[in-house]
Amino acid sequence: MIDTTALAEKPVLAGDRIRLVPLSDRHATAFHATVQDLETRRLTGTHQDWSLAELRAWIAECGARTDRLDLAIEDRATGGYLGDLALNRIDPANAHGSFRIALAPSATGRGIGSEAIRLFLGHAFERVGLHRVQLEVFAYNDRARRAYERCGFVLEGRLREALHWDGEWHDVLVMAALRPQRTGAR
Repeated sequence: MIDTTALAEKPVLAGDRIRLVPLSDRHATAFHATVQDLETRRLTGTHQDWSLAELRAWIAECGARTDRLDLAIEDRATGGYLGDLALNRIDPANAHGSFRIALAPSATGRGIGSEAIRLFLGHAFERVGLHRVQLEVFAYNDRARRAYERCGFVLEGRLREALHWDGEWHDVLVMAALRPQRTGAR
């Protein structure tokens, strides 16, 4: 049984180098710069152009949403924006949801994503009570796929030619992590 009220609570989750905090207007400018970055757009398959005003309006809604959880990734030492992640498309009857993450260009290649994913999954499994968290990653995004695997995600399938990017079709890989079984519990 999942606790859907846990989605209404917007936690602060602290790791060694990062902190996950409720996404807020103070992140809007850096978030906007990230979604405008061409490589970030390619890695996330983002076709939509967001104006800063549209992004601010969307962020303003996040805090009140009870059907999803959106958090910003901040540098623990400086408070600087490093990216964002979300848990959405929650299916309470089947205790699963979908996950996505996007890192600012300056945050890639340093293990920030893996640390953020582990913190977020811990919350999704322990506090929200999900059994399964799934994601989609583009077949050409090897770095993300390896990070997901390090965090417990397993490849489950392939959506052939599901993304059209830069004039070419690309496969989408479906991966999922399951709630760790408690050892010694009876």
